[in-house]
Amino acid sequence: MSHAEDHEGTRRDFLYYATAGAGVVTAGAAIWPLINQMNPSADVQALASIRVDVSGVEPGTQLTVKWRGKPVFIRRRTPEEIEAARNTPLEDLVDEDAENANKPGAPATDENRALTEDGEWLVMIGVCTHLGCVPLGDGSGDFGGWFCPCHGSHYDTAGRIRKGPAPRNLDIPVAAFVDETTIKLG
Repeated sequence: MSHAEDHEGTRRDFLYYATAGAGVVTAGAAIWPLINQMNPSADVQALASIRVDVSGVEPGTQLTVKWRGKPVFIRRRTPEEIEAARNTPLEDLVDEDAENANKPGAPATDENRALTEDGEWLVMIGVCTHLGCVPLGDGSGDFGGWFCPCHGSHYDTAGRIRKGPAPRNLDIPVAAFVDETTIKLG
């Protein structure tokens, strides 16, 4: 066996490895755009979370913002509204689930629906759970909360369905205070 034949095998191995490596790089370059196009677009990512300044919201009033294409009610409740919500027995409710993304599976007590422990702040997605209408607020309806005039759903001061065709309480989105005057949704 000559010295040239000894190197022939390693040259052939090198060519196999180089060809295989080039094939892997080419396949990766061809597949990457197909995978990358499944990522959410920049406008969708921008709506994933928003910060809302609530410094101008007085007790007894609410602010409505748009988040992910839906209205979100941010209400600063009065002591009377909090008391009415906290004195409602669970057995009087149509839906006994809090429908709170912050506390999944919790019962629909006011404490489990309010954003703060004292109950002053309530944040809800403002879409009726019957057919997707936007309920009227500011003490509307038979229970002093929200009323959907389209089909007659009445929500109490904690956004819980009390009367009408809606099957569920108004949904509570993921939300938290980031400082004394700013709420982060999402």
